[in-house]
Amino acid sequence: MQKAEARPRQHDHPGGPDPRPGGGAAMDIPAGHRLEPSLYTVKAIFIMDSFGQQLLAKYYDDTFPSTKEQKSFERNVFNKTHKTDSEIAFLEGLTIVYKSSIDLFFYVVGSPHENELMLTSVLSCLFESLNHMLRKNVEKRALMENLDGVFLVVDEIVDGGVILESDPQQVIQKLNFRVDDPSLSEHSVTQVLQSAKEQIKWSLLK
Repeated sequence: MQKAEARPRQHDHPGGPDPRPGGGAAMDIPAGHRLEPSLYTVKAIFIMDSFGQQLLAKYYDDTFPSTKEQKSFERNVFNKTHKTDSEIAFLEGLTIVYKSSIDLFFYVVGSPHENELMLTSVLSCLFESLNHMLRKNVEKRALMENLDGVFLVVDEIVDGGVILESDPQQVIQKLNFRVDDPSLSEHSVTQVLQSAKEQIKWSLLK
């Protein structure tokens, strides 16, 4: 299985541990100057329609702790990106990669230190997985009719902010879809969604 590699990244910055054998202890560094991530992570994934309305959003840390702050951030991102041909933006100290399809806009948000290629791989995996699931009909109506499945796709790619998968075929196979079949079985889709609902039910009962 091809997974996005989740490993500590090396940062050369003052105060790090001495790499030499028997090297001294790390110097104290003010908290505001420390580089935070050690794994490849994302801060948020959200999908909006062509009017800037949120259709799906998942936030993985407390960068925007309230719904009001999240909505405000999403509006700012949409206003900056929906009329441009670029695929990357920098806003409020964050790195944002995005893609549009018909009447949908897909966004993956990372820290300013995050690897842009990794964020792009998440975006590409999300889009291609949905392209399979929605039978190459990646538009608002189809997405809303299969919203439970869309959430499952997102959860297979990112868990708790950590990037787990960047191969759309692996994502689809995990959801019990047959990517080699040109038509998706409605029975298999129903099974996947029913299984997800049962898992949510049992987690709430615990």
